[in-house]
Amino acid sequence: MLRCYVSLTAPAARRFTRGFSAVSTPVSTDSRIDSQVAANLMQIGIRRIFDHEHDMYRELCRRFYTQEVVPYHQKWEEEGQVDRKLWNKAGKEGMLCVTVPEQYGGANLDALYAAVHWEEQSYSGSSGPGFMLHSEIVAPYIVHFGTEEQKQKWLPGMCTGDIITAIAMTEPNVGSDLANMQTSAVKKGDEYIINGSKTYITNGYLSDMVIVCAKTDPSKGAKGISLFLVDTKTKGFNKGRKLKKMGMKAQDTCELFFEDMVVHKSCLLGEENKGFIYLMTELPQERILVGDQALASAEACFELTRTFVSERKAFGSTISALQTVKHTMASLKTEICVARNFADRCIELLKDNKLDNQSASMAKYWLTDLQSKVADACVQLHGGAGYMLEYPVARHFIDGRVSRIYGGSNEIMKELISRSIFEKKK
Repeated sequence: MLRCYVSLTAPAARRFTRGFSAVSTPVSTDSRIDSQVAANLMQIGIRRIFDHEHDMYRELCRRFYTQEVVPYHQKWEEEGQVDRKLWNKAGKEGMLCVTVPEQYGGANLDALYAAVHWEEQSYSGSSGPGFMLHSEIVAPYIVHFGTEEQKQKWLPGMCTGDIITAIAMTEPNVGSDLANMQTSAVKKGDEYIINGSKTYITNGYLSDMVIVCAKTDPSKGAKGISLFLVDTKTKGFNKGRKLKKMGMKAQDTCELFFEDMVVHKSCLLGEENKGFIYLMTELPQERILVGDQALASAEACFELTRTFVSERKAFGSTISALQTVKHTMASLKTEICVARNFADRCIELLKDNKLDNQSASMAKYWLTDLQSKVADACVQLHGGAGYMLEYPVARHFIDGRVSRIYGGSNEIMKELISRSIFEKKK
């Protein structure tokens, strides 16, 4: 039985989950097919990049979001954060930091498992849990650049959900321009004194540890940035208010302030002044994550709308009989399926550690633009119901708007892509 939060009526809860909970029976892996010929874009057992073990993990994730997240999401939206216990539940199910090596508490699984999880979160319409930033953005920094001591200190707790993490890059009035970052880290003996502020930090309010980006050599611009693993209990580390957002209201986002915050040199992640290189190394994964989650949201919107137009009646028949509706749905499915093929290829490249910045930027820009287009069309096809938050298509529309902004705005993505086009080949 689907457990419903007391303020969410049973019919509303059914509407909120319709479209993904009904397709949880896997098909035979011997008949694995592509999305365009599947009965449902979210059907388990399709898509050739996955195998039966990935399907089993998808079942687990889908069940988790259905039972542990969806029924309570409205309450968390009102509170501006998810229940911290949810993190421990996810950790117990083995859903956090799945790609982290086993000796640090992870499952040492391939990136396809991570993709399964972030897709299922999008399918459920549950934007609140900041699992992906924690597991697939923060954790890889520590795995790839951390010392053995740092890995032992932070990763096991991250895998269980006892430690919640964030990364602090964005600053007020600076945005994506890392060269103009104002937060400073001045070295004095075996310590660094950090001063500055960050904003729009996902998981910031619940965080126990934050990767703080700061200038250790201002004269070098972006190449003078270093990264620090900072315990949020450190004196001088202050959390600001939870920010009120257009969407993703259950995902805690806040400002962070550092006032003469002293950290030991053992908190430095990797080498001094190598932070920019580390950020550029990890950005392809972040961008395909954002892009694929956006595409999964588009797939969910399509299936929700297919159900709606097949049931909603007007002019003596269901509105799915109207040519304008049929042609709109045909166009949306075609664009989604074309995008899915490119996205899956990028995910394969990520698994093989071959995903480059150009491809990831293309995926992030194209897939998030498509998400907005699909969500807008699906809200329109829902009519007045599409404007009601009890219908999941409205939540997808609102929550998805930020995907064209974070992870590097789509304007920045186009700039990066253009550089690869016009730079001189050596």
